[in-house]
Amino acid sequence: MTAEKPAPSLAELRQDIDRIDEAMHRLLMERGTIIDRLIASKKASQAGLSSAFRPGREASMMKALAERHQGLLPLDTVESIWRVIIGTFTYVQSNYAVHADISGGDAPMRDSARFHFGFTVPYVTHPSAAAVIEAVAASRGDLGIFRLDQGATSGAWWRTLADRRRPKIIARLPFIERPDHPAGTPVFVISKPLTDAAVRDVVLYAAQFERWHRGANEALIALGGEVVASAADTNGLSELIAVPGDVEPAQLSQALTRAGASLAQLAEIGSHAERFRVK
Repeated sequence: MTAEKPAPSLAELRQDIDRIDEAMHRLLMERGTIIDRLIASKKASQAGLSSAFRPGREASMMKALAERHQGLLPLDTVESIWRVIIGTFTYVQSNYAVHADISGGDAPMRDSARFHFGFTVPYVTHPSAAAVIEAVAASRGDLGIFRLDQGATSGAWWRTLADRRRPKIIARLPFIERPDHPAGTPVFVISKPLTDAAVRDVVLYAAQFERWHRGANEALIALGGEVVASAADTNGLSELIAVPGDVEPAQLSQALTRAGASLAQLAEIGSHAERFRVK
């Protein structure tokens, strides 16, 4: 019989941990050198004005992370580490700030900004969604975040994104949805329009109605869509509508009209990756 191999000592286990920690640090530094080369490549190809944000790539990275994760370490920790890595290296490529609407409370927005973008990226607060939109519009390449349920307190903020030159929604956070997420407040991310990196799994529209009909909800559901937020004003009812990316604007408009709604205006205001949920 072969003798059982003795259990490793605490000193040996700590050496293994130190070895892994050093390897992780060296890999992060290596990642930094690649980002440095990426910046140089963009400058050389005169692509320096291309956005550093790749919301579709980020969403697919986070989905792959969640799908392969196992073991003792909580998914919350793994996700937050990767979000800090991604957010910080994006900041290194092109400095940006995150502007947040805190009219619904600062704590959930701060948690969302720090979890998804880290502590290196400046966090700037504003009293309304409208102020966030104007700050992003006036910036060189900043991001803005606000809660999905701002319709009741901030009015139909999505209407101000309708012009093609205005900021657009580029992501919905968190990328990985699950119960008890440490930064689980659903928020939209806006930026100046992305010409080469927008992901169109879900497309968002600002819809203005002279008259609404409850059958329109059923028509949206039949298309795989939903009303994300609503706000009424002197111009009628304004809704933020989300539909799958393969639904054409004309198809959406026709479905709503046939359902009995009187649609006055329909304008695309952004898009985001398909939502990914884990139990």
